[in-house]
Formats: sequence, structure tokens, C-alpha cells
Amino acid sequence: MLNFFRHQSNSVKNDVLSGLTVALALVPEAIAFAFVAGVSPLIGLYSAFFIGLITAIAGGRPGMISGATGAMAVVVVALVAEHGVEYLFPTVILCGVLQIAVGIGKLGKLIRMVPHSVMLGFVNGLAIVIGLAQLGSFKTLSEAGDLVFLSGFQLAIMLVLVGLTMAIIYLLPKLTTAIPPSLAAILTVTILSVFINQSMPTDDGKNMLATVGDMLKTNTQAALIADARKESGSQPNAINETVTADASLTLISSQAASVDDVVRSKVDRLTPPDSATPEVIIPEVESGISGGLPMPFFMEYESLAPMNFDTLRIIFPFAIVLCGVGLIESLMTLTLIDEITETRGQGNRECVGQGIANLVCGFFGGMGGCAMIGQSLINVNSGGRGRLSGITAAVCLLAFVLFFARWIEQIPMAALVGVMFMVVIGTFEWASLKMFKRMPASDMFVMVLVAGYTVFMHDLASAVILGVIVSALVFAWQHATHIAADVKYNEFGSKIYQLHGPLFFASVASFKDMFDVANDPEDVVIDFYYTRVYDQSAIEAINSVSEKYMAAGKRLHLTHLSQECRNLLDKAGDLVEVNVSEDPHYHIATDRLG
Repeated sequence: MLNFFRHQSNSVKNDVLSGLTVALALVPEAIAFAFVAGVSPLIGLYSAFFIGLITAIAGGRPGMISGATGAMAVVVVALVAEHGVEYLFPTVILCGVLQIAVGIGKLGKLIRMVPHSVMLGFVNGLAIVIGLAQLGSFKTLSEAGDLVFLSGFQLAIMLVLVGLTMAIIYLLPKLTTAIPPSLAAILTVTILSVFINQSMPTDDGKNMLATVGDMLKTNTQAALIADARKESGSQPNAINETVTADASLTLISSQAASVDDVVRSKVDRLTPPDSATPEVIIPEVESGISGGLPMPFFMEYESLAPMNFDTLRIIFPFAIVLCGVGLIESLMTLTLIDEITETRGQGNRECVGQGIANLVCGFFGGMGGCAMIGQSLINVNSGGRGRLSGITAAVCLLAFVLFFARWIEQIPMAALVGVMFMVVIGTFEWASLKMFKRMPASDMFVMVLVAGYTVFMHDLASAVILGVIVSALVFAWQHATHIAADVKYNEFGSKIYQLHGPLFFASVASFKDMFDVANDPEDVVIDFYYTRVYDQSAIEAINSVSEKYMAAGKRLHLTHLSQECRNLLDKAGDLVEVNVSEDPHYHIATDRLG
């Protein structure tokens, strides 16, 4: 990576300022992911608070930021759409229980098995996804009710401020490190944005530069129109819709209302006029991020999922997927932050921390979450190294909702886009572009495969799983013929096969072909000192060879076998002799890796 994530010493000041910076960047992310999940944006903000606070305290990686994420939202949206928001909260709670069980079972160490080529593809694909996600901030709602890209002067001035944000982040550390460059950039561009919006309003009365509040309003209006079109079965620009005067949208005023609920209760669809191309009237909405303290979901929602086996049957598959997606993304982020900070987190503790966070989040009516790579990188770049940075980010986020919503809504999207573009530059492994001719072809293929799957499918967890599977298959293919034997005779006339290479399912065929049972002498020795037996297929192959010698009436000695192999070779009887005194014990992994 570029030297974007500069080494900074851990301090209370750095953690507090970095946490504030992260909280500012968390607001639009949490709102956007809530829209993806089909729930109230306030649910996304509360989820980011609970997940961020609890993982910062109980998680295994100081300095890593967690919150409501797109990976979890993509899973949640199917559940909410099919069964309703009341099934979401027990699902998130069950997901938390499963994640705690994974951590207690010390399975977090398995993330260490992810190959470096998969990691390269993961970070490169992620950087591209983060970059492409920012393009949505360059869109506005057209008169036809569609999201279209900015143009003309509005686009030019936004690009200028995005460039200014990036320049401040890059140049400020050369002058001073007293304040995180991302925070300084956000504050500077916000002041300029307020001045521009007050002095240069657009013809339709909108802000020249879109702010967080504008983004929320635009997304809400787009959701209203999209829902109306879906229910009416009309194509774009083929319906006439408006909002009744006494039913202004209050999507954010109650966390209990989903987008669909609010749309159905607030939008009054009128009969289209007799016109070939009826006009689409953009509904006026009242939106904001202001809210009260989160409450347990059973106190906020009149309709609750019944606590019975049918409910468990519905939510269990979703909980399993949420558990896997959340842990894979969190542990991959942990590994990335480990590499950047040259420290080591605790994977098993992170699993437990994520589980506790999701359990509490679900109890308080949240949508669940996991580690956020973009915000974690912002935190690291801003100097956040300790748990205080994550705690500060979560507390500030709740404070924004309770007390400072008006001011936070004035932050321009240009500033946040500029910050995320710098994260993209720092995340992408630029050195991998120069390594194409030096890396093995298989590693290049895996890296491109993982990056491509991440970009086109927007599924980080599946991309990692796919990469690991392909890497394992490549490894098996390459090592299938890497087993050989040195043949020699001892002073007693016994023939000794001294094996070299791994013995596992892919190499058992070559292993069986090594032996000439018919022409071998009466006494044969197979020495496993320089090889390793990895799986049941290998053990069965050893047993098959021993039975062949037994059937031929010849004596076979197996030396330097592990205890696991010896326990399964007893059916060869007295014709199999095992040298116990020299046999080593093999260990695949230890709990210290977690």
C-alpha cells in the first residue's frame, strides 16, 4: 500500500479526534445501508452506535471500527421484504449468539489460512467497490423522478471541493500532525459549502452543493417514487403521484417504521390524468437524522414475531448467513489492520465481541453489523490506534442523533467523498500491478478472481470463500505429483522406500504406483520421516498398500507414522510393524493463532 496510513503514536488526543472524524463519515454510510436493508435510516444509525461501541470495548482489534454495513444489509433486505421487519430483530440476536459460539469455539484462527493472493484480491476489489459507491453522491433527483448525474457548474464545483478535500488530507501532515487531516478537510470544506449554498442557490431552490441532509431527502424521495411505481406497475414517467397536505413524510421520526410502511401510509396516489405522458410530481418530505434514545424492540413495535419453532425455521438460515458474512468481513478487516499497524489482534475475541454487539443491537431494534473497512482505514490514517477511538466514534454518532442533527446535516457530500477517495488510494495494493509478471500464474488468477467477484457481485464474504477454495484446489493440483521415494536396501536385504512430499487425497494415486509388490523382497520398509500424512484418503491408501503386501505374504514395516495413522492401521495385524519410538506428533494449528 502507499504510505497513506502513516505510523502515528497512540494517544488520547489522536483517538478522540480520530473518533470524531470517523463518526462524521459514519452518518451517510449508516443511512445508505439502512435504505439498502429496507428499514428506517434511524435504525441504521442506532445499529452503528451499538455495534461500534460494543466491539470497541469487547472486540479483539483496538482501532478497528464496526457498524451497520452493506454486506449485512444485502442479507437483511430479503428477510424484511419477505417476512417483515418484526423478524429482523430475533434474527440479529440469533446471529450474535452464533458468533459468540464461534469465538468460544476458537474458530477465529481459521482466518489465518486465507492466502496472500486472496488478501490482495480482497483489498483491491474492496478499493474499487468503495470508489464506485461514491458515484452515487454525484447524483440528484430529476424532474422525472429519476436519479441522474450532476452536470454543468454543480458538477464542476463539487469536483473542485472533492479535490480540495483530497489535497488537504495529503498535504496537511507535511505541515502539522496536531489535527487529523481528514477532520481538518471535512471542517474546511463544510465552511466553504455553507458559504456557497447561502450565496449561490440553484434555480429550483436546492443547495448548490448536496449535503448529508440533502442526500437523506433525495434517497427518501427516490424510495417513495420507486415504491409507488412498483405498486402501480407503471414505468418511469408514466404515473402521477403526490403527497397529501396533512401527511408529510416522517420516515426518520420513528425507528419502528420501515420505508414500505411509511410509503404506504403517507403517499396518496391519485388517478393519472388523461395524458399521454403524465407528470411525476416529486413528493415533498420532511427528513432528518434527529431522534431519541433507542429502546428495546418489543417496546417500539406493536407487531412482533411469535416465539415458536416456525419463527426459528424462518430466521435460522438468515442468521447463519449473517454470522458468516459478518465474521469473514470482520476478520479480514482485522488482518488488514494488523498488517498496516504492524500489531496483532485477537480473532477469537473479535468473534465474541461481534456476537455480543449484534445480540445487543438486535435487542434494541437494530439491523446488525460488522467491521467497516473504509471507516477503519480512516481511523488508522487519522491516528486512531486504541479502543478509545472506536468508543468516541460511537458516542459522537449517538450525540449527533440526539443533539447535533441540524449541524451534521450541513456537512457536504463532497467532503465525505474526498475522504473516501483517499481511502481508496490508500487501500488499493498498487504494488500488485507491478507483480503480475513476477507472481505465479495461479496466484494472479486467484487475485483477479477475488477482486472481480467483489466488484461485480458486491459480496466480500463469498469472494473470500471462493478465493480460498480456488487456492486450495490449485495447491492440491500442484502438489498431487510432488510425492516421490528414494529406494535403497539395508544390510539385512530389506527394501526401504523413503518417502518425500505430502501424502493427501490428490497424491494417493502416485503413492500407490510407487510400490512393486510382486517383485519386492520378503521384508519391506516404508519410511515416512520426510513426508506428512494429511487426511483420511492418505490413511486409506497406506492401509491399501499394507493389505497388498499382506496378501502377497510379505512383511511390511511402517516407520515414523503419526499416532493418528497408527490407530487406523491395526487391521493389517502382525504383518504391519510400526516403529513407535521414532514417530513424531504433528499439530496443525494452536489456539495461540487466535
